[in-house]
Amino acid sequence: MQLASGQLKIQANNPEQEEAEEEISVEYNGDSLEIGFNVSYLLDVLGVMTTEQVRLILSDSNSSALVQESDNDDSAYVVMPMRL
Repeated sequence: MQLASGQLKIQANNPEQEEAEEEISVEYNGDSLEIGFNVSYLLDVLGVMTTEQVRLILSDSNSSALVQESDNDDSAYVVMPMRL
């Protein structure tokens, strides 16, 4: 994942050399940041959420990420990053 002002670029690849890339508009105004996650862990978290929008709270590319529903602070999920 590459975050820049107002934009999130998601890149994925697998051992068979297949790749995918998507750009999404987001509410982000911090410094540019590149961070990687195991997609299975992210999908597990997103699978239990009931909203279409989520909040991803990051401090840097080496620290854990906090994932919350955008309109509900009752639950939070922690996902550890992978080294890129």
